[in-house]
Amino acid sequence: MEVNAARALADATTCFVGIGLPSTAANLARATVNPGLVLIYESGTIGSKPTRLPLSIGDGELAETADAVVPVPEMFNYWLQGGRIDVGFLGAAQVDRYANINTTVVDRGPDKPEGRLPGAGGAPEIASNCGKVLMVLRHSTRNFVQRLDFVTTLGHGGGPDDRKKLGMPGAGPTAVITDLGILRPDPATAELVLTEVHPDVTVERVRAATGWELTVADTVGTTEPPTPQELAALRALKAAGKPGKSGKPGKETR
Repeated sequence: MEVNAARALADATTCFVGIGLPSTAANLARATVNPGLVLIYESGTIGSKPTRLPLSIGDGELAETADAVVPVPEMFNYWLQGGRIDVGFLGAAQVDRYANINTTVVDRGPDKPEGRLPGAGGAPEIASNCGKVLMVLRHSTRNFVQRLDFVTTLGHGGGPDDRKKLGMPGAGPTAVITDLGILRPDPATAELVLTEVHPDVTVERVRAATGWELTVADTVGTTEPPTPQELAALRALKAAGKPGKSGKPGKETR
């Protein structure tokens, strides 16, 4: 999942990075397929080159290694809303068939309080204004749901014309990369379609892990396994955050 997410950034120039799996993928891309990729974080850092995986958008490593640090209002008003960022890379707690995202609240069942999540952050603006959006998350019926408990960030709304009607300039989600395979929106319906599976993963397994009747491409490809170089770079990134490697706590690796 992480390697294929990194490969998806091979041709990108600038990437607005979310924390967690998106940050892992973006930093792995810099270490492998796209050394010149400009990483941009919501805290205002442009051209960050962290030597380890950042703990949050406020991690000092991002500012220390950045080409520039700008105020957050400038980041959103000028860089993001100005259409100056190629790719937005997001995670999600829930996603539906049109790649809409929930990161706000989940229904935990009868007689239980709702589960509170981190919230929107900059995701709605990222999904609206970046040239395109990539998503990465683990694949289960808990995450891929028939109906979101809360719509935090619009993907393709309810169909192919919704983004245009709302005046959103970006193309929206173009790929959802999971630990089972890759889904892409159908050009005609905007509904997510399974186009590729990872080695040794079956279509039936992906369908069983999806909370709706998943559409499958006529021909489903198989992703290339990670190369030794990609695995070595990924392991090095994760190891750099462990105690004794950077002198800083290793929470991000637990």
